[in-house]
Amino acid sequence: MGGPVLADGGDDRLTSRPSEGRPTRARRRALQVVRDVSRGRLLDRAAERRFRDLDARARAWALEAAYGTVRLRGRLDRRLRPFLRGRDLDPVVRDVLRLGAYQLTEMGGVPDYAAVSESVELARSAGRGRAAGLVNAVLQRVASAPAGPPEYSDPLREMEEWGSHPRWLVDRWARRYGVAAAAALVAANNRRPELYIRLVGIERDAARGALAAAGIEADPVDLDPRSLRLERGADPAAALDAVPAVVQDPAASAVARYAAFPPGAVVADLCAAPGGKSFALLDLGAERVLAFDRSARRLARLLDGAARLGLRGGALAASARGALAAAVADATAPAVRPGRAVLVDAPCTGTGTLRRHPDGRWRLGPEDLASLAALQARILKAAAGAVGPGGLLVYATCSLEAEENEEQVERFLADRPDFRLEPPDDPRWTAGPRPMLAVLPHVHGVDGAFAARMRRAV
Repeated sequence: MGGPVLADGGDDRLTSRPSEGRPTRARRRALQVVRDVSRGRLLDRAAERRFRDLDARARAWALEAAYGTVRLRGRLDRRLRPFLRGRDLDPVVRDVLRLGAYQLTEMGGVPDYAAVSESVELARSAGRGRAAGLVNAVLQRVASAPAGPPEYSDPLREMEEWGSHPRWLVDRWARRYGVAAAAALVAANNRRPELYIRLVGIERDAARGALAAAGIEADPVDLDPRSLRLERGADPAAALDAVPAVVQDPAASAVARYAAFPPGAVVADLCAAPGGKSFALLDLGAERVLAFDRSARRLARLLDGAARLGLRGGALAASARGALAAAVADATAPAVRPGRAVLVDAPCTGTGTLRRHPDGRWRLGPEDLASLAALQARILKAAAGAVGPGGLLVYATCSLEAEENEEQVERFLADRPDFRLEPPDDPRWTAGPRPMLAVLPHVHGVDGAFAARMRRAV
């Protein structure tokens, strides 16, 4: 069926052979992004690079197709498996089949004939013409197969295959939360994420009015009073042109509110880029934020955001208060004198953001968890030295894993008895028996986040 399949010939082959039935530009770009991710590149960066010159309609289609194919890769492979009969596929052909299967089974507006024929042309334009018959035959069978999931006797296997998550994560979550809650978390991660903005220096009603004048509907968010949910399909760039804000999930915004640094504080943000929490802290009343990050490229994004929000000459024009200074520095050696307020938004596995960054589920492994937990411990130890007597240290991640969150904090407190957990001023920002913030995707309907607020003894 289709003859032998050729070896992976590289990225540039994806657009090198025009044919009479050349696939649409959006489909070609979506395949390029899926191929980028298969090679280990980050999905959001690949999409930004590949889709930047598409018009709004083509970009929206390509984003849905590429992100959906990556998100549901496990489910798509399960759909394809019966018709491949153990065939060892060329990587490009496999990604063509995944992209085609996603269109057939998950994108209701795509006619079956278009998904199949365009996938055949994608294979040809990618230099895989000898696989065209295979692509056609397999996708025709996928189109006629039952739409629902197969019968599973093992709920963990169902989460792995149909839920499209690696088994090591499924097993961890089932032990941590129970099987039913783990299934709810997997389902939450497979929903298309909403688009949120976090306001900076403008009141919510005024912002909604300005957005409405720009033709963008926005709804308030229960979890965070400074966040707005934009209507599906809204252009985030147009929203940011209309109001001073950053694109940020309410879970991330909740960390800044939970931190509850006192008004007028000077806050050292040790892992600051791309800047969302630094800007939120200024909006909540910090007098000054010292933003550090080890990546000059990521810090440049923070400075771009600061300029867009009106941080000129140090002053935040939108709120007429606050200042920001930025410098490249490693959080394991903070370049700051001991102060009263330190935020560590630590590098982590990001398992709380897998619905928004679905490629993370395929890039991560148990070894990453161990190495990141070790790095977090070093950063937390160093950050403690930047906190003066009576000062606050807030440790945060966007992970759901205990080794990066509660256990990390407990180990730190055991080593540093001069620090103690302290609840925030608003008790709504605590969760569980200990005063730590835990936002969960399957409970709160947003990304996951964790934070602990610790006071150093005087």
